[in-house]
Amino acid sequence: MTVSSADAASAPLFECVDVSYSYYGRFLALDRVSVRVDAGEKLALLGANGCGKSTLLKLLDGLVFADAGRYHAFGTEISEDHLEDEQFSRAFRSRVGFIFQSSDAQVFSPTVRDEVAFGPLNMGLDPQAVAERVEDTLAMLGIAALADRAPYQLSGGEKKRVAIASVLSMNPEVLLFDEPTAALDPRTQHWMVELIVELHDVGKTIVLATHDLDVLPLVADRCVVLGEDHRVALDGPTASVLADVDLLHATNLVHAHAHLHAGAVAPHVHPHDSGHH
Repeated sequence: MTVSSADAASAPLFECVDVSYSYYGRFLALDRVSVRVDAGEKLALLGANGCGKSTLLKLLDGLVFADAGRYHAFGTEISEDHLEDEQFSRAFRSRVGFIFQSSDAQVFSPTVRDEVAFGPLNMGLDPQAVAERVEDTLAMLGIAALADRAPYQLSGGEKKRVAIASVLSMNPEVLLFDEPTAALDPRTQHWMVELIVELHDVGKTIVLATHDLDVLPLVADRCVVLGEDHRVALDGPTASVLADVDLLHATNLVHAHAHLHAGAVAPHVHPHDSGHH
């Protein structure tokens, strides 16, 4: 079966159809969730803690596999069997990058330079090409001076930049961010939002999980809202999602006593408190 270029262009990069997932077969995280992600999108997965948005990101990255339903990426079904094939896995991992909420879960090499080189070396690039890519990535993120430092010596904001550099050095098409602005100081939050916008501007597809409503208009054109029943409550343009005050209350994204005006979330509304997923 051949696929025309027009069909390929209109096909989603990612497509989940009725996917369900439970941890240890008992703790429901996703219940018949359907989501598509098109090339070049900025998509936010919204929801209160524990609703399943981090799990959905892990599923998109092939870190967990649905108990039911199906998931296709780049036109191919993603399954445990497929990702056990080394060639397939390497190709998939080179196209999708995941920035975890906790940099400590991601950064493990002796030095920053080693960390940023790890992915490209595992992709099989020659050492000279890797060295050039590492230097370019460190410069782009403003952390060249940290190249020989050990990750444990870094501040939280510096470690976050290193974690992002370790993903960007592989030049993936799709970037998955789990709570990118959580636990960052205001200056680093601002830098993070600007970086996401810049990465999108150069052609990256962005999918991020967040409950930070303040940054949504900048980092997402479309939102998929997950309710506390682990199902999709709404999938629509960011502006219409933010204007749906009843939905934001129902999905615990704003507190019931939050001050609202003009049918939209006031800038000073504080979303649901941060925590573990």
